[in-house]
Amino acid sequence: MARLAQTAGLTDVQTEILSAVRTFVDKEIIPNAQELEHADEFPEAIVEQMKQMGLFGLTIAEEFGGLGESLLTYALVVEQIARGWMSISGVINTHFIVAYMINQHGTDEQKQRLLPKMASGEIRGAFSMSEPECGSDVSAIKSKATQEGAEFVLNGQKMWLTNGSRAGVVATLVKDELGGDSVYKNMTTFLIEKEPGFGETRPGLTIPGKIEKMGYKGVETTEMVLDGVRVPAGSILGGEAGRGRGFYQMMDGVEVGRVNVAARACGISIRAFELAVQYAQQRRTFGKQIADHQAIAFKLAEMATKVEAAHLMMVNAARLKDAGERNDVEAGMAKLLASEYCAEVTQEAFRIHGGYGYSKEYEIERLMREAPFLLIGEGTSEIQKTIISRGLLREYKASQ
Repeated sequence: MARLAQTAGLTDVQTEILSAVRTFVDKEIIPNAQELEHADEFPEAIVEQMKQMGLFGLTIAEEFGGLGESLLTYALVVEQIARGWMSISGVINTHFIVAYMINQHGTDEQKQRLLPKMASGEIRGAFSMSEPECGSDVSAIKSKATQEGAEFVLNGQKMWLTNGSRAGVVATLVKDELGGDSVYKNMTTFLIEKEPGFGETRPGLTIPGKIEKMGYKGVETTEMVLDGVRVPAGSILGGEAGRGRGFYQMMDGVEVGRVNVAARACGISIRAFELAVQYAQQRRTFGKQIADHQAIAFKLAEMATKVEAAHLMMVNAARLKDAGERNDVEAGMAKLLASEYCAEVTQEAFRIHGGYGYSKEYEIERLMREAPFLLIGEGTSEIQKTIISRGLLREYKASQ
């Protein structure tokens, strides 16, 4: 049989890209991930190599300096990068979502001005929807925009910005007083441009500092405080036509983000399985390798099956989006299954390692701290179940 998580029907270009990324992960990321993660150090040298490989512009159209590849290609690249170190995939994930949103919903001016610099990695993107008190309830956000002539004044506090410090443009969702008949029609997404760094990075906009986390280290997660930030009307995503459509633009971005999180979960699961199957053939008890004990062999079989199932669901969700079809249910299913299976596969790998799995010298200890993030990133498992159930009830609506 083929190794796990192989994808049928790829083009020659996709195969070449994945081969190059896999080699890069094996040579540059895996050997350095432990030291960088334990030091909570940003992987500057690795990111520079990613720029040179064109990964920041992987899905940006060729006319803007990107490679013009599909969501599927991106998801498979993320799967490989997360297999090496999930934090590296975090460096490009929100960047990719913002580039996708600009490409799908931006004005020609916004595309021409921002996408070439994003494709080269000169400007990095961050995505800001969450706030301290609202969690998954997007309707409860309090940040707001007030129009004053040709400008808008933004006030509020945003939370959980990956790349919050290093980003040069932040896609930010705020309340907008438009008098719409639904709270979701009174939200607008602004493309807030700022200088990279901590502190006040443009008048009124402050990135206070890095949030300390149990895992997902190396890449920074921050708050963002908006205190009278003045932005021109041209910073509305999509221009005047985009005003009041912020929620829908964000949800479009979240759909591809959920495919990305599923891909990250698949990558961690693959690595956890690789570590477990290798260790099970090296460790010996009662005169034989532990892989020959049925208890361990069955664990490996179950882990491999979960890896394969999650990968296939992730690929299906990506292909649907690439085909221009609605994929909210499929993306939710992929994210739900992949993240839950990732936690289970990683824990089984940890158990197979026994006491050594608890040691910081072993890679599985890091994976045990990274996997839980995927259970909550881009919406908790409970949110995914809500999305899935609503979609099912819509599709299977009972006749009255």
